[in-house]
Amino acid sequence: MAPEKSAGCLHLLWCFERRFLAARALRSFPWQSLEEKLRESSDPALLRDILQKTVRHPVCVRHPPSVTYARSFLSELIKKPSGAPITLHESTAIVSHGTTGLVTWDAALYLAEWAIENPAIFSHRTVLELGSGAGLTGLAICKTCHPRAYVFSDCHSHVLKQLRSNVLLNGLSLEPGATSDPKSPMVTVAQLDWDVATVPQLSTFQPDVVIAADVLYCPEVTVSLVRVLQRLRTCHGDHTPDVYVAFTVRNPDTCQLFTTELGQAGIPWEEAPPHGQTLFPYEEHSEMRILKLTL
Repeated sequence: MAPEKSAGCLHLLWCFERRFLAARALRSFPWQSLEEKLRESSDPALLRDILQKTVRHPVCVRHPPSVTYARSFLSELIKKPSGAPITLHESTAIVSHGTTGLVTWDAALYLAEWAIENPAIFSHRTVLELGSGAGLTGLAICKTCHPRAYVFSDCHSHVLKQLRSNVLLNGLSLEPGATSDPKSPMVTVAQLDWDVATVPQLSTFQPDVVIAADVLYCPEVTVSLVRVLQRLRTCHGDHTPDVYVAFTVRNPDTCQLFTTELGQAGIPWEEAPPHGQTLFPYEEHSEMRILKLTL
């Protein structure tokens, strides 16, 4: 790296650090200078350095900023490689309106990062997300991986209402054929109760890829997930979708139940390699995994 470029990067890092530690308004950050630097080089080291100077700064590790501020900053930062911001409305309560689906959980962040690093899995394909929650994972995939179509799904009315709001908030359309951007996917928000979903209902989605994040939080839901995957398997004949399930290992018994149920259902699985780029802050010592299933 030329000395003048090195000095320019150091000054840029200093500007991000000072503004983030002071919790300055996001519009005051030197985003345009960052975009110019990224156009000069595709090396992701600069983004990693910015993370170290902001959300991973020792001061922020000891005294974290508000979750809203950190996520707003990261949503702005994550758009720089792709040119597309992500904005979310979500609940600040872990449980609200009788559901956990109104807040973004760590495995959804982890799966979003993994998808951004593996866009070919989703590019020009139809994606069905089970248990979309606030929608961050799906919005990241829609913005960065260029799927042909994306189906957000959940069963709770309040979650579905928030999902539709977040989809529209991010400039995506829920009207068939409404987008004129060839890179913008056809987006659907569907009510899908795993316990009552029928094979004909599931057949309408015709997914090439099925994903789910942080849905293994209790035995009953874990068993329901495996049952709906079994029904999805019967919908496609020779053309079966790729399935990726991301989760945080909170209770080893629940994870063991999942793999046991998969075995009994005749659904082979393997662990996907961990990705190398961390964009979001997680709970300390969180262990997250992604399983690839073969239906």
